[in-house]
Amino acid sequence: MSQLGGQPIFIMSEDASRQTGKDAQENNISACKAVANAVRTTLGPKGMDKMMVDSIGDLVVTNDGVTILDEMELEHPAAKMMVEIAQTQDEEVGDGTTTAVVIAGELLRKAEDLLDQDIHPTVISSGYRLAKERAIDVLDDVAQDVSFDDKESLRSVAKTAMTGKSAESSKEYLSDIAVDAVTSVAQEGDDGYEIDRDLIKIVKSQGGSVDNTELVEGVVIDKEKVHPDMPSDVEEPKIALLNTAIEVQETETSAEIQINDPSKLQDFVDQEEESLREMVSTIKEAGADVVFCQKGIDDIAQHFMAKEGITAVRRVKKSDMEKLAKATGGSVVNSLNDLEAADLGNAGRIRQHDVSGDSMMFIEGIEDAQSVTILVRGGTEHVVDEIERAYEDALGGIAAALRHGSVVGGGGATEVEVAKELKDYADSVGGREQLAITAFAEALEVIPRTLAENAGLDPIDILVDLRNQHESGNVWAGIDVMTGQSEDLFNKSVVEPTQTKTQAVQSASESAELILRIDDVISASGFDGGSDEGPEAPGAGAGGPPGGMGGMGGMGGMM
Repeated sequence: MSQLGGQPIFIMSEDASRQTGKDAQENNISACKAVANAVRTTLGPKGMDKMMVDSIGDLVVTNDGVTILDEMELEHPAAKMMVEIAQTQDEEVGDGTTTAVVIAGELLRKAEDLLDQDIHPTVISSGYRLAKERAIDVLDDVAQDVSFDDKESLRSVAKTAMTGKSAESSKEYLSDIAVDAVTSVAQEGDDGYEIDRDLIKIVKSQGGSVDNTELVEGVVIDKEKVHPDMPSDVEEPKIALLNTAIEVQETETSAEIQINDPSKLQDFVDQEEESLREMVSTIKEAGADVVFCQKGIDDIAQHFMAKEGITAVRRVKKSDMEKLAKATGGSVVNSLNDLEAADLGNAGRIRQHDVSGDSMMFIEGIEDAQSVTILVRGGTEHVVDEIERAYEDALGGIAAALRHGSVVGGGGATEVEVAKELKDYADSVGGREQLAITAFAEALEVIPRTLAENAGLDPIDILVDLRNQHESGNVWAGIDVMTGQSEDLFNKSVVEPTQTKTQAVQSASESAELILRIDDVISASGFDGGSDEGPEAPGAGAGGPPGGMGGMGGMGGMM
């Protein structure tokens, strides 16, 4: 509201709210810290899981950072930016989402201390930007090369990603599958290997044990043949991929047909049947003996196809059709009239196989298959879901290691080494920016500190020991949460892709800089802009984000 000659002028809705200056900064930082604290306890091999129940009773049990944040349905605008950090990390790397969010929260916590010392937000942002650039340089310097043929290092990346999840007990076996899956679809390019994650399909099947998980060199479709008399096992099949229904097409305009003579009715039925027979003949003449149809297949057409010995599957998802096309070398045809022998795909074998009572189609024996499937097994639905999330992390980690060709040590070793270099770098930077660079370095140490806390260890003793070892030149000294000791974790095969760290540092720093530069929050009608009772007001959540944190039913007390 403004005034002109004593007369108030309203420039916003009466229901809108506004926060400015330090109040806005504190509010945004508090919201982001609350989000970071929500996922912090899930970090590392000893991290705990979160159980989330939505409004209709659906249950999710996980310690995967991006899954937790997606399920929380946050309302605070600054908190949503933290979710974007996790989503970006997941899309770019596939792993390290919790690390990125925890670092971002700690950067803002350190920035809050600097703001209390009357250091301007732009100075803090400038220092953070310098620290980020230096941190990425350090990461590039300490990273160790990894090659396509170095399967042992790639397995170590997969095992590190799976550690702390339900898959940990079988991570040796599961990591071999993950490495085989990624290396099967990897294509060598000018700047390293390119891995299309869409070519690796994960199919879940409840039943059996985790050790029953298998890799299929081809595609598994969670569908069954449409007619019991169709062959269940076809050797050397010719595969037709159709994006058109094998049904009598309805007219585009509404029409009414009146039949007065019963014989004419039979003629009409016969004509429809003949039309379906011609469709099946077209498929047979093209040489296809297996059909995957993205749309429906008429019951009469199913009968004709069964008589011709053609196996058919209907209502196949578009994504599965694309995988089939890439794997078999076939083309998806939009009209039966256009189907030719050249459009057919090839495979060594197609079979229908029962997996825990569910029938699935296995397309196997494909030479130079460009698509593979991981069939995930587990005793319960929640175990299978968590194994799938563990595989997503492992596959993303292996792909990132191959794309950029380098890895770094885990267990907080990399963060402590980068922090040490940043503290030395801060001394060479003049002005108040050096305070921000030092704060950035201390923020990175939140990773080993959190790993120690989640393992029930003394974080202060651990951090002091790690600092001493890094000062002595042990670059890969990290915390082994199993023994509670500081050890060279790189030699113990605890490694992560370099891109996991660089992306986490970049995303966390850029988001923190953006949030720090916000000094005015204007909330439209319908959003609670804050409370007069202060940050500890009931319902404000940890740190007091305005209007609460939102979230799933049963999540209110998690913060």
